Amino acid sequence: MVGMRRRSLLAVVALVVVAPLALGGCGKGREKPAQAAGPSGAPAAATPGSGVAGQNGGSAALALSVTPATGKKGVPVSAEIGLKVAGGKVTAVSLKDDKGKDLPGELREDGSAWVPGKTLKNSRKYVATVTAVGDAGQSKTETTTFTTMGRPGRETGTGLYLFDDRTYGVAMPVVVEFNPGIKKKDRAAVQKRMFVKSEPAQPGTWSWTSSGTQAYYRAPRFWQSGTKLAVRIAVGGLPTGGGRYGDRDRAATAKIGRSFVMKVDNRTKKMTVIEDGKTVRTLPVSLGKKSTPSSSGTMVVMDKQASTVFDTIAELGPERGYRTEIEYAQRLTWSGQFIHAAAWSVGAQGHRNVSHGCVNVSPSNARWLFGKTLIGDPITVRGTEDELRYGNGWTPWDVSWEEFVKGSALPVPAELAAQAGQD
Repeated sequence: MVGMRRRSLLAVVALVVVAPLALGGCGKGREKPAQAAGPSGAPAAATPGSGVAGQNGGSAALALSVTPATGKKGVPVSAEIGLKVAGGKVTAVSLKDDKGKDLPGELREDGSAWVPGKTLKNSRKYVATVTAVGDAGQSKTETTTFTTMGRPGRETGTGLYLFDDRTYGVAMPVVVEFNPGIKKKDRAAVQKRMFVKSEPAQPGTWSWTSSGTQAYYRAPRFWQSGTKLAVRIAVGGLPTGGGRYGDRDRAATAKIGRSFVMKVDNRTKKMTVIEDGKTVRTLPVSLGKKSTPSSSGTMVVMDKQASTVFDTIAELGPERGYRTEIEYAQRLTWSGQFIHAAAWSVGAQGHRNVSHGCVNVSPSNARWLFGKTLIGDPITVRGTEDELRYGNGWTPWDVSWEEFVKGSALPVPAELAAQAGQD
């Protein structure tokens, strides 16, 4: 059984952004899991690159140029201080607003720019000062003064499905949403402003859905337990195409918990639960019947509700639709597939499929599982009549690493692209 309801995309409330889409499957009725936006911070890390800021071999004459050009007006508030240096390296960058206040920031990994730690303000004047030191010890300083643009008339709504100080499962992708979607020609510029840092370091890349409404970030394999994630989606004021600009920066820091993996085999009608590499329980299940099959693929838990209502009457009509109270519901897809308690199908669990597409388990098993799972825990279903559609849920683990990197709008380093992906 599935519950769904339709709501408008990307309604922003305080620091939480909820971005529901139309749902299908067993029914319609529930909204997307909440997205969170924390305070903007300095960029955590760019898509892995190479080189150190402005370093050059030899003893060429020191040359330094800086952008935006001095006197430039109408500069987007996402502006970076562009740096071009020869014969030395940049040693200091400062940025002051029109009140003389210093703004924090960081050099990009490749030294091509200095990224302010937060979005600049509209219609304000800024002064950037850059110093470089040459190979022979000489120094050079350049200063530029520029004015930012006024508030744009059209914006791209954004959402980040990550909350500060939460603990997530090992398959939790970083998920960013855009409304309207970003067209292919504009994705590279947007992706360049989406930063992810993992500690310990586990380099990954972004990959876009075909519509450009979502981008996922993952490493080749599941996150290591205990990993710390720092994310900044620095698209506030960034041109996103079609005369639109990103609505705001979004950022969050989070942690990855223990490994908890669920595997469902349609042949045996059983779920195997593996915690930290050891099988801890095997649960009988009932999946979707042939007319409403469960999807085969690797999904992650996106949302958890101890009690909810699945209501499909508006979608299917009074004869075919239903309204049912559900306990221990864990969302797996936007189309409405869940793991949930189903007392009515206990007799079928482990033997035959009778659900509307969900993974039915007994009330006691559902309660146990609900108490163990985290948002971001993976579940793989195999052997059903239907294949999971990419983008129907958080699906970056449902494709190979080789396939996933093809969705990046920026070049992926060959060494990273060649790594072995998750089995």
